[in-house]
Amino acid sequence: MPLRALTLLNLLLAVLLLQGCVASKTQIRRADAVVAATVDTHVNCDRADHCATASPLLDAATDAVAASTPTQPVHIVSLLNDSEAAMVARLSLIRAARSSIDVQTYIWDEDDAGQLVLDELLQAARRGVKVRILADQLSSFDDMALLNRLARISPNLEVRLYNPTFHDAHTSPLQWAAGIACCFFKFNQRMHNKVILVDDSAGITGGRNYQNRYFDWDNDFDYVDRDVLVGGPAAKAMADSFALFWNHPRSVPLTHLRDVNRYIVTHPAPPDWPAPKYLHPQRVYRAQQEASDDDWLRAHVLADSIQTGNVEFFSDMPAKTDKPNKKSAREFTRHVMQMVASAKSEVILQTPYLVMSRRARKIFDKLHKQTPAPRIVVATNSLASTDAFAVYALSYKHRKPYLKDYGFEIYEMKPHAPGPAEANAYASMESPEENAPNGSGDSSGSGSQVGSNGQSTGNVPSKTGNTKSNNASRHFVDTESHGLLGSHGSSSRPAPLLSSGRRFGLHAKSIVIDDDIAMVGSHNFDPRSDHYNTEAGVIIVDQRFATQLRQSILRDTQPENAWVIAPRQATVPLLSDINNAIGSISEELPLFDLWPFRYATSYQLKPGCKPLRVGDPGFFACYQPVGDFPDVAVSPKMFYTLLITAFGAGVTGIL
Repeated sequence: MPLRALTLLNLLLAVLLLQGCVASKTQIRRADAVVAATVDTHVNCDRADHCATASPLLDAATDAVAASTPTQPVHIVSLLNDSEAAMVARLSLIRAARSSIDVQTYIWDEDDAGQLVLDELLQAARRGVKVRILADQLSSFDDMALLNRLARISPNLEVRLYNPTFHDAHTSPLQWAAGIACCFFKFNQRMHNKVILVDDSAGITGGRNYQNRYFDWDNDFDYVDRDVLVGGPAAKAMADSFALFWNHPRSVPLTHLRDVNRYIVTHPAPPDWPAPKYLHPQRVYRAQQEASDDDWLRAHVLADSIQTGNVEFFSDMPAKTDKPNKKSAREFTRHVMQMVASAKSEVILQTPYLVMSRRARKIFDKLHKQTPAPRIVVATNSLASTDAFAVYALSYKHRKPYLKDYGFEIYEMKPHAPGPAEANAYASMESPEENAPNGSGDSSGSGSQVGSNGQSTGNVPSKTGNTKSNNASRHFVDTESHGLLGSHGSSSRPAPLLSSGRRFGLHAKSIVIDDDIAMVGSHNFDPRSDHYNTEAGVIIVDQRFATQLRQSILRDTQPENAWVIAPRQATVPLLSDINNAIGSISEELPLFDLWPFRYATSYQLKPGCKPLRVGDPGFFACYQPVGDFPDVAVSPKMFYTLLITAFGAGVTGIL
């Protein structure tokens, strides 16, 4: 039998075996009995408020709920551009919780950021607060000892994993391959929602996961990201959405997972909860101190908050690939599309991945044919800033239609933006080992902290460097690749650069329409967000909030922060025309797009010039071309990008 056929046969046999392997009712009862007999039932507070710490954030949300009526809702909304404020706000809300905390996320790592938030949640559970954590299985906890502790550390803390591969918490390389081979749509559908909700009154949603990179704690590579804090009636919609996911069959309790079940049964002794070991305890300590400082919270979180009425939280339905044609399954996706389609004068879009779905292309084509056509500004990643090479390759392939057919003004993020770099300098001033308590942390703290620029660009890096697992399957998902060929986790760094220093990649997903409609959420406006992953976010109709968000996105398009993508100048008219014609044909081919001369390239503003739009007559006099992949050193990853551009059109839908 040929080797290839034998390999396929072995994979098929593995699939059949894995599909039939679920924890039996007897095994589940046995593990549940061990948990019930050994769970730590100690509660360290006997007060009705469960010893909650006062927080101006939760107070503002509670006031908004109290002031609301069914016909006139009142919300408090705060844009969390700055990563330090995003972390500290979470800690403040957790400590202020009186009854419940629900957390939903795509990634939960075991680095400083992940340990800190998890430890704070445990302290809340030990006060008597009901804490529920729902994390996507493929990208979150897979350490058996940790999951064993989480199952038994407190009856008030419950963890479920969403859509586990073959009923395990840990996914082996064989299971990864078998999942694609046997159950592509189910395996490929991930829960991409990010929500933390306290007392059904205050919630945070947006793009951040629980990993160092999302809070600028990685000394090498961090994400520019964005959340929004919402207090008021919209929090009830967050609670309803969380309940739908929590009670869905794909959300699996820990004792129902085969590998966790076996571990619990074979380790009947009650586990302890060791003090977290932070790689940079000074950052942790600073964050926890700031979370108890009302003045800090008012200055950095509430100072620019807005009281408004028209705030709606939307989420796709769990397992939306099961019923892809059901409108409610893609509720958030549908609202995002309708919002963009309604544009009259301007669309400001920020997305890490510029790979348009078929529906999105139709919407932008129609917008471009309007008279007058709305301005479309797109802030996205460059090859130098992204860790998702395959996704970038498809964006690179389709630059011509984006520019010519849809009228996009594309700005690709530079890897060392000055705003983040200033925060970097601040963060690097601290000695991570000195003057910092290290331990499990009580309500007063022991945690770790982000940078402290206090600027609305939202970029303050530093690193614990401790990303999660390094097995082959996890290499695809420890960062938010969203696809089979996306980023490969922190063990595979972004492309090597010609420049040095800490770098940033864009991860924020936001849209502003016509100066008064704004969206902040998890939706990347790509085929994967449209068709596979469940997404969530808020849509806010308020000119003040839209202006804040618009200014934040446009800061990331400034010359010091981004390159401009524009057509190449026609140096030799006839040859340039021939090149464009061949390039257009090549780009339309589903495979073998091998023409090396692309329609557009990257430009940098010349010294002494003012920023201009691409269509301005003076653009080429003030901008100089810097190549298709500026600042990227020649490397295998560059060639990988070019290969995907040439041969990867068929995988656009799953990237």
